[in-house]
Amino acid sequence: METTETVRARAQDYFEGASPSHDWHHVQRVEQLAETLLTERNDANEQVLRLATLLHDIGRMREDQGKIDDHAVWGAKEADSILCEVGLNSTKIEQVHHCIRSHRYSNDVEPQTVEAELLCDADNLDALGAVGIARCFSFGGELGQALYNPEIPIETDETSSGQTQLNHFHKKIFSLPGRMYTEPGRRIAESRESVVKEFVERFKLEAAGEL
Repeated sequence: METTETVRARAQDYFEGASPSHDWHHVQRVEQLAETLLTERNDANEQVLRLATLLHDIGRMREDQGKIDDHAVWGAKEADSILCEVGLNSTKIEQVHHCIRSHRYSNDVEPQTVEAELLCDADNLDALGAVGIARCFSFGGELGQALYNPEIPIETDETSSGQTQLNHFHKKIFSLPGRMYTEPGRRIAESRESVVKEFVERFKLEAAGEL
């Protein structure tokens, strides 16, 4: 527990001035989601999962600022140093490293451990539901993207993440339930997805002046 709390304090320092979409509150929500998922999985190492959760986005702000190319790659290496300094054994350091390296949505590394799967599910769940909607528009605002543009319907939007925030739901967010690795993750994702779908349909009607 002492190691975890030391790492928590160290990790929080990396979020000084972070944007609302990827701030320390995001980390806390992912940690809570991971705890929820963990109640149905007795084959995971809780310490490894918790440490990976606390450290998974320590490089996010640096990536957003253009200082690094990939926060998962940088964050995994940075986590190695932090965990070595607090005296964690090499096996667990490697396990946490893999969790962080494989957690990113647009990544070439698939999670190979239970802990990595749980972190991926918890992180993706925070992009769904009411919180996910709020984060989507918050991040879009940071990028200066439009909420929506009737001249760029999803059918003609050839970008990978969507040119508008409304399109982003179709390009990425609605794909998240299909990327869940655990049964509890899939169950929560289904519930949260329904919230997003209802919101998107309502948004389209209001934007068209029908409601």
